[in-house]
Amino acid sequence: MAQTSAIISELKRQLRAHGLTYQDVANALSLSEASVKRLFSEKQFSLKRLDQVCTLMGMEISDLVRKLAPEPKMEQLSLEQEQELVSDVRLLLVAVCAMNRWQFREIHQVYDVSETELIGYLAKLDRMGVLELLPGNRFKLLVSHDFAWQPGGPIQKFFEAEVQQDFLKCRFNHPGELRLFVSGMLSTQSNEAVQQKLKRLALEFRHCHEEDLSLPLEHRFGVSLLMAMRPWEIDAFNSVRRPEAAKDYPPYSR
Repeated sequence: MAQTSAIISELKRQLRAHGLTYQDVANALSLSEASVKRLFSEKQFSLKRLDQVCTLMGMEISDLVRKLAPEPKMEQLSLEQEQELVSDVRLLLVAVCAMNRWQFREIHQVYDVSETELIGYLAKLDRMGVLELLPGNRFKLLVSHDFAWQPGGPIQKFFEAEVQQDFLKCRFNHPGELRLFVSGMLSTQSNEAVQQKLKRLALEFRHCHEEDLSLPLEHRFGVSLLMAMRPWEIDAFNSVRRPEAAKDYPPYSR
């Protein structure tokens, strides 16, 4: 039963990757959409119907089973690869869209990138190992869920130089916007406790992102969450602080 569940789960993932809906499956199987939903929920697929759905995606059942095997995933780009991305803003744009599970058609429709240019960018990302370019302008993402940019690398520097100020140039008073700024005096222990909670919040954000990838693009919106915390005093205050009153923040005791 566990293997059956895994196959059905992979079948769902492949349908999403191919941009197919339950209604598309219903049409291929000559069933109602409600019947197809019941097949998935009850995991009652015959080999014949499983083969029909695979055929709809241009796959064999063996292809589906092979995808159950864990594949190595990229967790980080090299500094050179990140530099290649930031040297071409359109390439970086396509990379970010791909990492957010956009399809070829969606990228082309939303951004002023010709099909020929887009194929070229995807081919570059294929060579970098970010994705695998498939027939029909489809592609499979090859980065892991834990993928992260290089600390202090070209992408982070690009963010600091080009994105950060623009992100904060906002009143944060429209729907979907929120800015919280609190200030106080904390012990090193309280500082670390709050930082751990912020890290858990970042993890929850990532989980929500992963769950929502199955939704159509029109139901998803680009959202950024900036969390910052550090021992800090504004320059106006710090400039009048007596030298002997300077206070260094102690390292955490582990």
